[in-house]
Amino acid sequence: MSTLNTNQPYGVNEQQKNNYLFPLTAMTTLFFLWGFITVLNDVLIPRLKGVFDLTYFEAMLVQFCFFGAYFIVSIPAGILVKQLGYKKGILTGLIVASIGCMLFYPAVVVHEYWLFLGALFVLAAGITVLQVSANPYVAALGPDKTASSRLNLAQALNALGTTVGPYVGGILFFGTAGTLAASAASAESVKAPYLMLAAALLLIAIVFAFIKLPEIEAHKEDSTDTETRSLMQAPHLTMGVIAIFCYVGGEVAIGSFLVNYFGEAHIAGLEEHAAAALISYYWGGAMVGRFIGSALLQKIAPSKAIAFNAISVIALLLITIFTQGDVALYSVLAIGLFNSIMFPTIFSVAIEKLGALTSKGSGWLCLAIVGGALVPLLQGYIADTVNIQDSFFVPMLCYVFIAWYGLNVVRLAKKW
Repeated sequence: MSTLNTNQPYGVNEQQKNNYLFPLTAMTTLFFLWGFITVLNDVLIPRLKGVFDLTYFEAMLVQFCFFGAYFIVSIPAGILVKQLGYKKGILTGLIVASIGCMLFYPAVVVHEYWLFLGALFVLAAGITVLQVSANPYVAALGPDKTASSRLNLAQALNALGTTVGPYVGGILFFGTAGTLAASAASAESVKAPYLMLAAALLLIAIVFAFIKLPEIEAHKEDSTDTETRSLMQAPHLTMGVIAIFCYVGGEVAIGSFLVNYFGEAHIAGLEEHAAAALISYYWGGAMVGRFIGSALLQKIAPSKAIAFNAISVIALLLITIFTQGDVALYSVLAIGLFNSIMFPTIFSVAIEKLGALTSKGSGWLCLAIVGGALVPLLQGYIADTVNIQDSFFVPMLCYVFIAWYGLNVVRLAKKW
């Protein structure tokens, strides 16, 4: 394995660029794949709801188990990656995720809902290890100055996966008719897609086992560093953990309520299938925004980009809450565009300058993804007790904190 020292000047020569190109290209396949797998939950939920005649609360256990895995697995994953290195961490994540996909086969055969939830937990555990390994690795493949740009480019491929995933999953799970009526009593249609994903994950693991990835020398264990410094002394990381919790929680909560929101008579009065079709614009906007952000972040400070986008989302949510009709509809869809750069940019500034503690810091940040399991529940409670439109104040408060983080992260980082 070749070695990279990320404590280098911002100038990168042509040979170094060539050394980075292949590893970065290889990593993008992982980002696409876990985006595709994660968003399949949105299609899996109505499938299993119809098969097992579940309540909405029971059906939402799919998301709870998936995002709950991040909370349970992230810290052990950070320790694992610190011990094994990024390449072996990636291989471990791929293999565990593949096992999770294969567990859908016995779940279908036995026809028990809890087995599906167990398979989802194992699958999410593998994705968590991949996240803990891949995000800091991509950030380290080059100078610190352009880390946010690299992560946004990789996350753009992740967004491509989240954009095409629901369409492909809808065809595989429901057939071309896209209805639950066909084969509603059987989960058989779930089996083949996840077995294909298991095969794809194993194939990618085999490829990664034989390719050479640069080793990040600056992230190696340094006993002096770890003994004298604690992650709790890095306020840009600890506040970044809260920012990631708020972002993932806000993004998932907004996406979870779009179909019901578009069905409101004073908004659009759309049927479920028509409302669901519009969600592709929400995720597609995030994909476009990440490609744009990858270019702009070469010149714009990441902290300013975080603050600007968070303030833009707050403004759009206020329009969503206080208007009706097309204005309310398009304002909430436009949030996807400004969500785009949030996760990778917050992630990259939060782990900046952590050195030997980078993989552990990455584990902390991935643990915060549990916001995707908890914030939607709070918004659901508000929607039940007040109304669905006013419930969007919940994610808006999340973005208020993110805006504060963007405005203050540079100051916080100086304390480390």
